[in-house]
Amino acid sequence: MRRTWTTVGALVGAFVLQVMLAPHLAVFGVVPNLLLLVVITLAFVEGPSAGAVAGFGAGLLLDLLGNDPVGAWALVLSITGYTTGMLQENLFAEGWLAPVTVAIIAGLVADTSYLIVLAIVGVGPAFWQSLWSVVLPRAVYNTALVLLAYPWLARFLRTDRTIKSFRRVA
Repeated sequence: MRRTWTTVGALVGAFVLQVMLAPHLAVFGVVPNLLLLVVITLAFVEGPSAGAVAGFGAGLLLDLLGNDPVGAWALVLSITGYTTGMLQENLFAEGWLAPVTVAIIAGLVADTSYLIVLAIVGVGPAFWQSLWSVVLPRAVYNTALVLLAYPWLARFLRTDRTIKSFRRVA
């Protein structure tokens, strides 16, 4: 039961920060995606199923914030949470370099996938212009945030406090 409340608390906290604080932290018009960072970290800690469920919930929250079609962020973050969670067994539990690298790549892929979904639906902005003016700067911004937030967020979301050792990929 503790795991569920911790997850819900992290997602609600990230949502509140996304609504209240993130617009004021915009750099050159780029707003960080705090819910994406929580979903990626949760997927690392809990695995693919929890990452997909948290991604769906966080995606619906993001969809309700904007004017874009409802379900686009939910789809993208569900897939991102699941695929990121699949790497859970292959990462060092206490290391930070590999999870941060995967988080950077997952953020780039998630934002690009969101643009692709909007382009398919036909309601999105110009793809190439948004790729250069929003996706890449947001990736740099989220990289700085994930370097700062990942160690504390992973420690908060981890339910077992024991140190795990590296497991070989079998």
